[in-house]
Amino acid sequence: MSSITPEATEPEPAQAAPTAGPKRPRVPFWAQVFIGLAAGVVLGFVARQFDQAWLAETLKTVGGIFVQLLKVIVVPLVLTAIIVSIANLRQVTNAARLAGETLVWFAITAAASVVVGITLGLLTNPGARATLDTSAAKAPSHTGSWLDFLTSIVPGNFLGLEVSTSADEAGALTSSPDFNILQLVVLGIALGAATLSVGAKAEPFVNLTRSALEVFSKLVWWVIKLSPLGTAALIGSAVANYGWDLLGPLAIFTADVYIGCAIVLLVIYPIVARANGLSPVKFFAGAWPAIQFAFVSRSSIGTLPLTQRVVTHNLGVSRDYASFAVPIGATTKMDGCAAVYPALAAITVAQLFGVDLGLTDYLLIAFVSVVGSAATAGLTGAVVMLTLTLSTLGLPLEGVGLLLAIDPIIDMIRTATNVAGQALIPTVVAKRHGLLDEGVYNANTFGGADARLELDEDEVSVSHSSDTRADDESRVAVPA
Repeated sequence: MSSITPEATEPEPAQAAPTAGPKRPRVPFWAQVFIGLAAGVVLGFVARQFDQAWLAETLKTVGGIFVQLLKVIVVPLVLTAIIVSIANLRQVTNAARLAGETLVWFAITAAASVVVGITLGLLTNPGARATLDTSAAKAPSHTGSWLDFLTSIVPGNFLGLEVSTSADEAGALTSSPDFNILQLVVLGIALGAATLSVGAKAEPFVNLTRSALEVFSKLVWWVIKLSPLGTAALIGSAVANYGWDLLGPLAIFTADVYIGCAIVLLVIYPIVARANGLSPVKFFAGAWPAIQFAFVSRSSIGTLPLTQRVVTHNLGVSRDYASFAVPIGATTKMDGCAAVYPALAAITVAQLFGVDLGLTDYLLIAFVSVVGSAATAGLTGAVVMLTLTLSTLGLPLEGVGLLLAIDPIIDMIRTATNVAGQALIPTVVAKRHGLLDEGVYNANTFGGADARLELDEDEVSVSHSSDTRADDESRVAVPA
């Protein structure tokens, strides 16, 4: 019986060496997206400058398909994630407190955002300096209402599916399925609560839902891998169809929206993060993939799967809590669309039509911005929120039509601001209640955080399935 000597083990590295060939250079995910962004700008410029209608239409179609893929996967992802997260909170006695604090922080940052919008509007007078003819303005066909909240939370069917009908330029009507994300949240909460009430008999259903969540999470990542292509198509379509020539008459208003959202992004959010012991740089590095995609896609709901992924994988928020907070934030946390924008737009419309606003009106703007987003949560677009603001103030709804021409251009920064807030508040609340993996959060670097999203599917599956129920409960339990 001979012992293993250094001489005996020496040949092993020599045998392994030939099998290790040179690795192919791998382009990081963030670099792929930026390449797609640059390619999209070039293609959009070519389509617009040389009047290539076929290219513009191709970009629009490809971008629309990509966003539609994300929206489709949102339905099962949100539903299963919420059911599983509630099932994992069996032992938590103060989960309501966690949800309440999330909503409070939503309101705090929304109030700060609307103050930014009002202040900019008063300083720059965007409506008084606009060159628009108000005589041709028309009111929108649908306006926001405070009763929308009541109707939007009651599901019309099991999955909250709806059918929307629209007319194309030729007048032909087309119908397409749509869904109400708030109704999905309500359904998920109801089904999760029912599993808790049923108890042990619901275990097969919970296990099936947990498995389905893993499958849908993998599907989401496959779609997200198409982001470079989707980014190129979306930004290319925006450049080809809108360009920048529409900004002239409302240049001050457009600049105000971008500056206001930038202040929220780069001043308000960092203050909130720093006040809760979080590095703003680490936050933006971790959340950047979702913020960047939101800018080009102009869809908070379309970005929701990516937002959920960066919140858990990059920012280190407990998966169970994130399953609640992120979908709710996607429906009610809209600092760009529901705070900065309606405040500036209301002031602009009032100045265009010669209506003087008083202190009470500005307080109403703040109230609508903080509370009103819930009233329009089941609807889409900042236009609905704007009509709710204008109707509450008694301002002419015809002013909405004047702002629609540049809406796609300013919607990019609005949506990026929305998504940043939807990622920040769950992170802050998780930090305050011990639900944040600070090692993951503090490891974020620009580029490095993107790489974390590129984990092998096997690695992702293992990381998800290895959280036993007891471990999940201990991570989600909130100190009294």
